[in-house]
Amino acid sequence: MFVAPFVPSPSTVVEYMLKMADLKAGEVLFDLGSGDGRTVIMAAKTFGARGVGVELREDLAKKALGNIHESGVEDRVTIVNSDMFNVNLTSADVVYLYLTTSANEKIRPKLETDLKKGVRIVSHDYEIIGWRAERVENFCENPLLGYPSHTIYLYKKP
Repeated sequence: MFVAPFVPSPSTVVEYMLKMADLKAGEVLFDLGSGDGRTVIMAAKTFGARGVGVELREDLAKKALGNIHESGVEDRVTIVNSDMFNVNLTSADVVYLYLTTSANEKIRPKLETDLKKGVRIVSHDYEIIGWRAERVENFCENPLLGYPSHTIYLYKKP
């Protein structure tokens, strides 16, 4: 089921979000709607984590696989060309979202069912209605200009 358009997060925002989620080496990050794979690649290269990107669009999944190969992280990063609603998330330590508020609302029951206690969920610009964020931060991509500004939500599965 298509729930959100592909809009890539700038790499500075991705890095900020992964730091905010306290992603550690050896942990497993799931990026739901992974697009070109930039988040799972950064999770592996910069943070030493394992990444699983879930991407519905075949063209983007193929592009992500090429980017992963180019980055040399095939041993730590996987792309699943599938609907995020059909993927098992039980091995996740961190879940990365850049969907929409309505898409977050649709995926919320799956997160509540699949995720183990303590999993961190980090969402770019869109909250998860019905959940209370542990932290909400504004990240300014270019502080000199004062924009673009991004709101980052951090949740923990109770």
